[in-house]
Amino acid sequence: MFLEHHGAELQKGALGVLSKAASLGDERVAGAVLGSGVKDLAAGAGAYGAQTVYVFDDAKLEAPLPQPRVDALAKLVEEEGFDTVVFAGSVLAADVAAGLAARLEAGLNWDLVDLSQADGKLVGKRPALSDSVYVDVGWTSEPRIALIRSGSFDPVETGGSAEVEERQADVQDFSLAATMVEQAHEESEGPSIEDADIVVAGGRGLGSPENFALVEDLAKALGGAVGATRAVVDAGWYPYPTQVGQTGRTVSPKLYIACGISGAIQHKVGMQGSGVIVAINKDPNAPIFEFSDLGVVGDLTDIVPKLTELVRARKG
Repeated sequence: MFLEHHGAELQKGALGVLSKAASLGDERVAGAVLGSGVKDLAAGAGAYGAQTVYVFDDAKLEAPLPQPRVDALAKLVEEEGFDTVVFAGSVLAADVAAGLAARLEAGLNWDLVDLSQADGKLVGKRPALSDSVYVDVGWTSEPRIALIRSGSFDPVETGGSAEVEERQADVQDFSLAATMVEQAHEESEGPSIEDADIVVAGGRGLGSPENFALVEDLAKALGGAVGATRAVVDAGWYPYPTQVGQTGRTVSPKLYIACGISGAIQHKVGMQGSGVIVAINKDPNAPIFEFSDLGVVGDLTDIVPKLTELVRARKG
């Protein structure tokens, strides 16, 4: 299991996939943490099901570049004889998984939303036909490489502990040909859309990018995060990292409030795992009402501000 980290924390998505891997009942569940100054992160993975965590702590791995990680993981897989390598979906993980598959001549199944055991074989579940159906997929050889769709699994603590083993990163010269010139971090307040318990999302029904302030105010009042549809992101109304949907992020908050969102299938697949879905739309025939738990038909420019006021009043 590739345990991706950001700063001083293991990523929630990686811990969720680790928890799922541990639940399959395999006797040998291991994780790998790669970076610089990351040794202290390793032990925490034991609480989510890892029995062993391999640490590659090397200055050559400080920048989040894929090729040095491919070098380290390929050697680890070959030396330890792992038959399966699992990644939680992210930009870096996708690059590393693809490079590792090419290096090891291994089969890669991607965009999986579930893993299970059937007759002693690992089976992945993958959406198809615009996420309208699910298909079971497998591997014809080992090692098997699986890339899991972001947001598919939540971390589950088991209370276990992991043995931490340090390894040397044997990085090839050609893997150091690329260097990272600069790494910028978006400044934002509140939780990310993937970690938030509440997401308030806006679509083209807002009418203008200025009206995203209504969504932001409601999200702030609720202590949630702001999401957006692909249409508004493509139009430049809101940043790409907030996009929810098939080509964006997959979220599963306790509460999802959709403001001015029609509910196309591409958006639905990114938020249908939410606990409670509330839709606000002036079109009573909008598809989103078909899978919402609560629907409000009306002008969102009137409804959302009033809802924000009520939330603030309730909180005192």
